[in-house]
Amino acid sequence: MRKRVFTLLTILLIAKQSVAHDIKKNLSEYVDTLCSPSFYGRGYVNNGNNKAAEFILTTLKDLGLKTKVQKYTFPVNTYDGQLIVALNGKPLEAGKDFILDPGSPSFNGDNLIVTSVDLSSIKTEAQWEKLKSNFIQSNTAYLLLKLDSMCKYMHKIPQLIGSELPRALYFIPTHGKMNYDVSTHKIDADVIFIQDSALPKIINKASVFIESNFISAYKNKNIMAILPGKIKDSFIVITAHYDHLGMMGKDALFPGASDNASGTAMLLYLASNLSQIPLKYSVLFIAFSGEEAGLKGSEYYVQHPTYPLNKIHFLINLDIMGDASDGVTVVNATQNKTAFALLNSINAQGNFLPHINSRGKAANSDHYYFTEAGVPAFFIYTCGGKGFYHDIYDKPSSLSYTNIDKLAELLKRFILDLSNGL
Repeated sequence: MRKRVFTLLTILLIAKQSVAHDIKKNLSEYVDTLCSPSFYGRGYVNNGNNKAAEFILTTLKDLGLKTKVQKYTFPVNTYDGQLIVALNGKPLEAGKDFILDPGSPSFNGDNLIVTSVDLSSIKTEAQWEKLKSNFIQSNTAYLLLKLDSMCKYMHKIPQLIGSELPRALYFIPTHGKMNYDVSTHKIDADVIFIQDSALPKIINKASVFIESNFISAYKNKNIMAILPGKIKDSFIVITAHYDHLGMMGKDALFPGASDNASGTAMLLYLASNLSQIPLKYSVLFIAFSGEEAGLKGSEYYVQHPTYPLNKIHFLINLDIMGDASDGVTVVNATQNKTAFALLNSINAQGNFLPHINSRGKAANSDHYYFTEAGVPAFFIYTCGGKGFYHDIYDKPSSLSYTNIDKLAELLKRFILDLSNGL
């Protein structure tokens, strides 16, 4: 008898492990595809984000869901051509040794003189303006030293200083992590953030070639799919953004595995899994573009809703879903206490995650404009992992998928309870 019980428990354990493996395998396959070099970082070089959109659209259609595409445009500055930064004749590696201010225009300069400028003595706007008047567009690059000190004193953000600088070339030494971004406008200055470990003690000469391509109306797509319930005009909405940073020049690729191929993969997995279950409310899946450019896709949808906002019972936005070793954080938990209590209750019953952290409102992902329009919404992101974000190291191989199978089950049960009117 004991042997039989042991065998049954073993079978159940193996079955549970098999399901977890299948979930992780399914999610990792989606992530691997979305991070494929053929999608060019799902950004604005070589139409990468729209190629990812077509993959998502095809996947949702193959699940038998009714799909819609919402088209819109916004301006974006891109780098799809030559990008060379060399100091003392030694080329630096894009993404590893340096990043650009994403609003930088084109630049072409060889054998430039490098002038060091110590900013630590700058304490007032008048001093700052006077100093900037000395920066001229010439055969010169300015190495701005102690920028952090000046910005801290004057309450400025170092990463945004380029918008204040006049037309010229600037090198800004940086220590530690460098985050790239997307810009919907051009600035006057060419600003290059360089790892201090890549800076020679003495820079005798510099050569910089930047090919910028500003697109005034880049074509984007929000991808939607509907899973009809008994009440067809009342919705639970699941969202995730599929776009990322793309490329910086021809060599620096930003894969965006954690941010947000992982969230898109979770959306696709939930669409597949929930399509087999009867629902009271319909479930609407929306894969947004333009998040990295300033929540452009979700903002456009809220301004031009394909499905009425007042018919949304609840919205769950998924962003950064690659490692839940320390659980998850829920933005808007303090605004939606009943829903947060339900999520915690399901988690306690199933013993899914070690922690569910509560957070208030934040304008940090695609839930934001829905929240501002009065739609009850959560933004859920995982806590854990290696912390790669907006850099070239956010690759599929960096994701552990720890507890992600449990998170998938927690989300599914939460959606089911919401869709049944709880």
